[in-house]
Amino acid sequence: MKATLTITDLENNIKWQQSELEPEAVDCIHQVSVYPFMRRQTIHGFGGAFTEAAAWCCGQLSEEKRRQVLHAYFGDEGLRYTMGRVHMNSCDFSLGNYACVEDPTDENLESFTAARDEKYMIPMILEAQDIAGRPIDLMLSPWSPPAFMKTNGEMNHGGSLKPEYRSRWAACMAKFAAYYRGRGCSVKLMSIQNEPAAVQTWDSCIYTAKEEGEFARDELFPALRAAGCGDIRILAWDHNKEVLPYRARETMAVPGAEEAIGGFAVHWYTGDHFDALRLVREEWRGKELWFTEGCVEYSRFDGMSHGKKAEMYAHDMIGNLNGGVSGSLDWNLVLDAAGGPNHVGNFCEAPIMLNEAGDNYRIMGEYYYIGHFSRFIRPGAVCLGSSVYSAAVEAVAFENPDGSRGAVLLNRTGESLPVSVTQDANKGYCFEMQAHSIATVCWKA
Repeated sequence: MKATLTITDLENNIKWQQSELEPEAVDCIHQVSVYPFMRRQTIHGFGGAFTEAAAWCCGQLSEEKRRQVLHAYFGDEGLRYTMGRVHMNSCDFSLGNYACVEDPTDENLESFTAARDEKYMIPMILEAQDIAGRPIDLMLSPWSPPAFMKTNGEMNHGGSLKPEYRSRWAACMAKFAAYYRGRGCSVKLMSIQNEPAAVQTWDSCIYTAKEEGEFARDELFPALRAAGCGDIRILAWDHNKEVLPYRARETMAVPGAEEAIGGFAVHWYTGDHFDALRLVREEWRGKELWFTEGCVEYSRFDGMSHGKKAEMYAHDMIGNLNGGVSGSLDWNLVLDAAGGPNHVGNFCEAPIMLNEAGDNYRIMGEYYYIGHFSRFIRPGAVCLGSSVYSAAVEAVAFENPDGSRGAVLLNRTGESLPVSVTQDANKGYCFEMQAHSIATVCWKA
């Protein structure tokens, strides 16, 4: 049975070039073996973040160009994104600090407002859903509670949630989720706190592992149920991978936390640590893992080639999926030419960037590499067991709900390599994989 090969080679300006492969005897060295009988985690989808900065950038474009950008992400001809992330209150990629409740005397949250969301994020989400022809499943994440609820009296520079405000903050988070659902948005996930161990110059708040477990058990889980949102899956940690095994164990040691918390979220800013994901997956088999943020930070990767940035994305996505993640969310969907706006100058790159002047945008290399995952691995797919001959070719395999199978392969070397993809010992799909390229092979089971 024929297979479809889709390949991207940025060095030769080849993007999503397709061809057909016939099965043949396997005689090339770089064999990728797929084991369809080894079925692993369900993959729910891929997406990016509807930040205020991203929505503001889209608002700078004409209707035609804005629709082009959203089609590039959510349309069938684009990345086919099915998910997104939204910040509760402001984050660094907001136009400034703000909170949905600012009145310390408002115990019943009567002053709650989502005016900033209504101006920026919600219209973008609803337009994306219209283009996708289906709901965009959302994850909500707070960067900081309102300033008056915190020990340092401000939204930036860390601080922690005052114990006397825990119930009110949880009620506010639940009200935020209910509001988004009332506006026709599909909220599926919520993290307790973005990067709860990081004191940042921007919006941030510190939680210990024990505090996350207690807050989920005593405050957030009951508040979501009371707001009619008890089906929302609560994720703990939402920070870098290498610390996850410690945090998961400490958080889940809180009696009752295991019932309240549905999984863990991770970022990529301190390295691969794919084995940390695998270890947590093995220890907490009933809990899902989610990759919820990664980007090309200009403070670390300025000057890196477009090809290297794209390879960094694909390498991380392959390792995360093999480590057990059930979904992958990139950071900002769109940014301006400077890598913002960002209210503290923490600039970075997005897969789509506005041009410096004029009503236009440019698509970065990582966009095409992300597409090898989001276009071909559909919601409800199962990650399959696989192995590779060597680190020269990295791979992850999957089976979609319609029974089709596939494998995403990455060659980060400077050499063209003969590659085969096989699900038995004798025959496979063989092709020459160009240096610094990514390829997806799809076939019917």
